[in-house]
Amino acid sequence: MSYKTILTIITKPEVATAQIEAAIAMTEQENAHLDILCLGIDVSQTGYYYAGATAYVQQDVIEQARADAKSVEAFIQKRMANEDIRWSSEALVTQLGSISPAIAMRARFADLVIMGQPYGEGRQQDVEAVIEASMFEGNAPVMIVPDDFNGKLSGRRVVVAWNQSIEALEAVRDALPLLKAAERVDITVIDPPAHGPERSDPGGALCQMLVRHGVQADVTVLAKTLPRISDIINRHVRDTNADMIVMGAYGHSRFREAILGGATRHMLEMAEVPVIMSH
Repeated sequence: MSYKTILTIITKPEVATAQIEAAIAMTEQENAHLDILCLGIDVSQTGYYYAGATAYVQQDVIEQARADAKSVEAFIQKRMANEDIRWSSEALVTQLGSISPAIAMRARFADLVIMGQPYGEGRQQDVEAVIEASMFEGNAPVMIVPDDFNGKLSGRRVVVAWNQSIEALEAVRDALPLLKAAERVDITVIDPPAHGPERSDPGGALCQMLVRHGVQADVTVLAKTLPRISDIINRHVRDTNADMIVMGAYGHSRFREAILGGATRHMLEMAEVPVIMSH
């Protein structure tokens, strides 16, 4: 198994530098094909305009979304002109409320979707919507790339955040091409339950599965010494000089994550290395 179709979705080139560089690097590394979706978002909400104004305002917003999509595609054409990889681009306009089916139709046929961080300066809610649509409706693994990514995807040392969940196992399966190529894979278990199914050997079954695939894996059990799981994972990444994280996404509902926070949302905000997430 390897990644042969890689998808990246761009709405604002000015905040997508790391994302584009990572997509190019992964495509070259895997000898894959890169699909670039240049997205213009129609943010009109017709129910909020006074009578008679709806058609005019909506038309203006649609025209702006079309212009945005064409502008993004022009940027991509210029950026990719001298790249020696297989790639294609497509301009698309969609309403924010209809973004899920548009993204799903493309993400479900991709082996990996590469996106930038959805939170931070210059970001709007469309990036978060694209990531969630890729994972939920497209059923695709998503690599989130931090803003300071330098364009190199070594994947020599990978931390797998393991909590025995279906989401985490799905992420491991989706990341197998990278795990098999890594020099070391650290299965990290944080504060395992005393009465859980793996109480006598936390992470042992997963480690055995990966070793049978030829992965150089071992297990690290950590105490929950910080309030947030994401903080513990990031600290462990720094301590072990890891350069990639694999973890399940949205173990709780997306609404709960958005309102109360959770490991997924915090990691999307605070990731220091590329993170592969699956649901």
